[in-house]
Amino acid sequence: MRRCSTLGSGEAGSGGSGGGGFGPGTTTVVADGNGDQERLARVGLSRVIEPGDLAALKAFDGLTAQEIWDRLQHNSPEYERWSTRLATVDPHRDLERATAAGARFVIPGDDEWPEQVDVLYEAGQLSRRAGVPFGLWVRGRANLRHAVSRSVAMVGSRACSSYGEHVAAELSSGLADNGVTIVSGGAYGIDAAAHRGALSAAGLTIAVLACGVDVSYPKRNAALLSRIAEDGIVVAELPPGCAPTKLRFLARNRLIAAVAQGTVVIEAAIRSGALNTAGWAEQCGRTVLAVPGPVTSRMSAGSHLLVRERNAVLATNVADIIEAISPFGTGLTPAPRAPQTVTDTLNVDLQRILDAVPVHTPVPTRRIATTAGLDIPTTERCLQTLATMTLVTQTDTGWRLPPTTPS
Repeated sequence: MRRCSTLGSGEAGSGGSGGGGFGPGTTTVVADGNGDQERLARVGLSRVIEPGDLAALKAFDGLTAQEIWDRLQHNSPEYERWSTRLATVDPHRDLERATAAGARFVIPGDDEWPEQVDVLYEAGQLSRRAGVPFGLWVRGRANLRHAVSRSVAMVGSRACSSYGEHVAAELSSGLADNGVTIVSGGAYGIDAAAHRGALSAAGLTIAVLACGVDVSYPKRNAALLSRIAEDGIVVAELPPGCAPTKLRFLARNRLIAAVAQGTVVIEAAIRSGALNTAGWAEQCGRTVLAVPGPVTSRMSAGSHLLVRERNAVLATNVADIIEAISPFGTGLTPAPRAPQTVTDTLNVDLQRILDAVPVHTPVPTRRIATTAGLDIPTTERCLQTLATMTLVTQTDTGWRLPPTTPS
């Protein structure tokens, strides 16, 4: 696939937030400068062209956003599939509606534009979707580019088990404690648990929606999405007021995968949208991790498939994830080991004598020496050493183990 400047940052020099008033917490202002015209064109195209539209990538290959917008205005027959929406498109109105919802429109070249998204230039296509968005509608006070500089996508089943919900919340909370932003899709199940886990740790979380940033979908997550907009960030490729569709969810998944350094899959069935996000992460060159589940659970079959056949990293704790997303040679964690016990420090003779001492009935030194296969002097010396360590006890009739062995 040839590089398409239509959906990327090739012409991003115009319309940066430094001079256009589009940064976090500012009021949207549209003037007649070239930068504002570029922004208006991208606003209009975000409503005219469906996210990740392959036909648009082909038809407009090599054109700037402004050039595409201008050509659509002429109602050329070759662009009819997109120009039919033009009658209802008003970029000024969309920007005003976004401002009323506390949102802003971020485009390539803005200080807030997350450059990780540009990887979609070369990521190819998946599920009939592809390409870099014309812009991103952002709701929340945090700076999007800064927020995703160290981030992990957490995705999984909507109909998750209590195990999956618990793991998602715990991992997200632990990652948030380590300064990692949690990115997810704002849906039921794993998504919601991941967002709540990050919020519970006073961390930053980002909900990437398949609808407008002013639309609460699913409705039962309205309070959660409002909380994310207040304390985190809500992001959408679609303009305000747009409703979700199946293809829009698939297009949304490419953004989740692109902005994060890694994608963690928790409880995904064989046919799962989470596996689509994992596929996008693979195509974007991002790390894919999978949390293991019960082998009897169909909800974890997709996660196990990622490990078995697609080289996903097995993730069982926060340290595993941080190591996987960190630059090579950093964030390393030691291999897990059981706590060392007193007996782990014993030399071979001491261990042989300890193994020869009975649990209940005391026996004399000679019998212990015979059982251990050592001479009497060595046995006596070892028994005295073990006694000072309280690993054996002496009675009138011989030696035995104490009622409880010290840890």
